[in-house]
Amino acid sequence: MVEFSDHIIYVDESGDHGLTSIDPGYPVFVLAFCIFKKQDYAQYVTPALQLFKFKHFGHDMVVLHEREIRKDKGVFRFLNTKARKDAFFEDLNAIVRDAPFTLIASVIRKDALNHQYDHPGNPYHLAMAFGLERAYKFLQGKGQAEKRTHVVFEKRGSREDNDLELEFRRVCDGANRFGHHLPFDIVFASKKINSGGLQFADLVARPVGLSVLRPGQENRAFNVLKEKFYCDRQGNWDGWGLKCFP
Repeated sequence: MVEFSDHIIYVDESGDHGLTSIDPGYPVFVLAFCIFKKQDYAQYVTPALQLFKFKHFGHDMVVLHEREIRKDKGVFRFLNTKARKDAFFEDLNAIVRDAPFTLIASVIRKDALNHQYDHPGNPYHLAMAFGLERAYKFLQGKGQAEKRTHVVFEKRGSREDNDLELEFRRVCDGANRFGHHLPFDIVFASKKINSGGLQFADLVARPVGLSVLRPGQENRAFNVLKEKFYCDRQGNWDGWGLKCFP
């Protein structure tokens, strides 16, 4: 009988993973892995997110998307004043700050990747491999590495999803820095699904990318995330919870 891990991982991206036309304003691709202990997710994270939505929308059917929030689009149109947006983000940042989860993020510098490699590979696949390797190390530290852990990705399209699943299984079958099987299973979720874990991953990915692009710029969201990164015993997250390549 399969023994399931005590943890679940939600993954989302920021930026375009294509290499042919790179946005000079945001020349990175970020993949964020939010790791939750299932008991914490069910007892604390999901209820906190629901209460936040009841407060700001009156119901909990809203799906939080970082881009729409940032641009005041759709149901987030009411955030078109500084006071409203500040109050909204104060509450949202508090939820992220208080939520018990661990963050692993891969940042691919696409311009540098193109410059340094004749055959650079797919940034999404590179970022995923880096994230899965670090998630495995995290689970080892929790005594969960031999149990099956589900990794949830948002659907992007049948072709992209098929390519991603093939690469996911290739990495898990041994094409990783450990050279052995990684006990992860992939799960695809609809973009419309109201998953708190996927919304967390969506919200944290861009602040991480901006912290790499503009390290001197004020980044309130990233200041909250600094405490969430997977670290070594000395508290260093560079190369552990945050992998930048190249």
